[in-house]
Amino acid sequence: MADLVERLVPGELWVLFRRVVPPTEVIRPQGGGRRRAGDRECLAAIIFVATSGCTRRQLPPVFGPAWPTVCRRFARWSQARVWARLHRVVLDELGARGELDWSRCAIDSGSVRSAKGALDRTKSDRPRQERIENPPHPDRNGVPLSLGISGANMHDSLGLQPLVRGIPPVRSRRGPRRRRPVKLHADKGYDYDELRKWLRERRIRHCIARKGIESSTRLGRLRWVVGRTVSWPAAAACTAHRRLAM
Repeated sequence: MADLVERLVPGELWVLFRRVVPPTEVIRPQGGGRRRAGDRECLAAIIFVATSGCTRRQLPPVFGPAWPTVCRRFARWSQARVWARLHRVVLDELGARGELDWSRCAIDSGSVRSAKGALDRTKSDRPRQERIENPPHPDRNGVPLSLGISGANMHDSLGLQPLVRGIPPVRSRRGPRRRRPVKLHADKGYDYDELRKWLRERRIRHCIARKGIESSTRLGRLRWVVGRTVSWPAAAACTAHRRLAM
């Protein structure tokens, strides 16, 4: 079990996670009761559920904590915005090491399944994930810089400005923090002159395919990493469905 936990939560990730996780609440100051499940084991179980596609009730007992404990810990951490803070810490760590390539980024979107439906029935039940991502080097996998979630009936072009503004100030290896890429790649869904003008005003070069003129095939060589990341939740759901059907 220790090897599995260390593989899912490596030492470097665990050190960063401890910086953002809220302190443990002492429910029984007088002592007694069951021993509290470790945060590292719960984090490993959460990562396993998110990446394997199994349901929370199918969580193997090898991790130690039971699935209700893992669900409560996940809900508590989500309410405390631990995941957003962890994302910021990871970006700062990568930026300080010089492992973020700000020379170009890509933006794209995709629809994922909504398990409970939209809260507002005037909107689509299929939420759309849209994000800006650092395209990968030959030996890297890409890093999400900004993420937004909206109804699937929202046009892609409406998400560009909020996503660019949503890039957090990230530490650099040398110099001040930065939050603007040098160049932004996008497909024809963002082919609007006002968006190009808005990017130029912020000194961001753009490479946006033009409708009826350019082909977006070559842009896909850079934007595939965004679609890959957006498709992960859907892929996990399909994996669980296949396992259930076997």
